[in-house]
Amino acid sequence: MLKSKIYYAVVTEAELYYRGSITIDEAIMQEADIKEGEKVEVLNLNNGVRIETYAIKGGKGSGIICLNGPAARTGFKGDKIIILSYGIYNDGELKNYKAKFVEVDEKNEVKNTFLG
Repeated sequence: MLKSKIYYAVVTEAELYYRGSITIDEAIMQEADIKEGEKVEVLNLNNGVRIETYAIKGGKGSGIICLNGPAARTGFKGDKIIILSYGIYNDGELKNYKAKFVEVDEKNEVKNTFLG
């Protein structure tokens, strides 16, 4: 099931020669309940590319969204992306289940959050 969605994030950097992953501002990760090392799916609105990688924390309040390693080949600075995370839930947990949605602005500051 969809656990959380960060939408309209703006890529601020791309670091090809890095170990891999996507660096996400820690404040955004906290709002979306994404843990460091958690698998995420990244959807690029500019070119339609979808990739799977894992999240690492960037500076809290920095606004960083950096595509690292091979992921750097999937987007450019300024591209808008959606970041999805998923969870596995049992039937009992699904009774009150709601995904977290986090909308960010052009500076990757949290603009709106809601449960869906």
